[in-house]
Amino acid sequence: MGVRSCVVCLAALSLGVLFSVAASAAEEGQLIEAINAYRSEVQRCAGRASEELPPLTRDSRLVLPVTGGGDLQQMLSAAAYPMVNVRAISLSGPRDALAAMKVLQESFCQVLLDPQFVDIGVSRQERDWRIIVARPLLVGRLGDWQAEGQTLLAQVNARRAQARQCGAQSFAATTSLVWNATLGMAAETHSRAMANGNFFAHTDSDGRTPGDRAELAGYSGQQVGENIAAGLDASSKVVDGWLASPGHCANLMNPQFSELGAAYAVDPKSDAGIYWTALFGTPL
Repeated sequence: MGVRSCVVCLAALSLGVLFSVAASAAEEGQLIEAINAYRSEVQRCAGRASEELPPLTRDSRLVLPVTGGGDLQQMLSAAAYPMVNVRAISLSGPRDALAAMKVLQESFCQVLLDPQFVDIGVSRQERDWRIIVARPLLVGRLGDWQAEGQTLLAQVNARRAQARQCGAQSFAATTSLVWNATLGMAAETHSRAMANGNFFAHTDSDGRTPGDRAELAGYSGQQVGENIAAGLDASSKVVDGWLASPGHCANLMNPQFSELGAAYAVDPKSDAGIYWTALFGTPL
């Protein structure tokens, strides 16, 4: 009887450990979801309004022990993460993801809303948390901006051919966009300005909006929309990120748009390294 009782105790203990691990993993996942929801909307941070940002991608290589020292760069190197830039946030006290998110918004909004970061890892031990956001090396082999713009166009059209939900908005499958060289030139100009000027915004340093830039380039249209992205080294990653962001997704699926021009620009001295712009248009 004693042995049987011991087996039952061990089984109960194992179930308890599994439940604890699963609950912790669920809280970590909920925090990442909350961070990405926060990034997907315009926020006020450090006295400025942010841009809508695509979600961060969960990367297991960024899930590091909550406690213990060690050089962060060495730890990521050992985990085979090709890091360019990284920020680690340590929290002590939040009982769950909701409480942790509140602290992050109040004290670390600039880190969460930095467009250069594309990957995230979250670890938790009781009330201690470690959030790591990072930008990896650019490893994608890209063609010139016109070729990559055309590739992005094909990927956008493939997504427009399927009905989808963009946040609270439902979109039916819609028609394909056609390439517009004038919009492409305007997109390249803005991508280059962001890369060389080390900024990420729809309004450029001269105060011009996407519509202003399209008009200045010689585009005559009824309507112009713009999606931008940073830190991503493949057009497929850019499009997937836009689809996961309600505002970007709505632009991409908007049936009123019929033309597109897109481009990227690289500057190793900039924070994000690479910047993308897609201009959607409706001709007169």
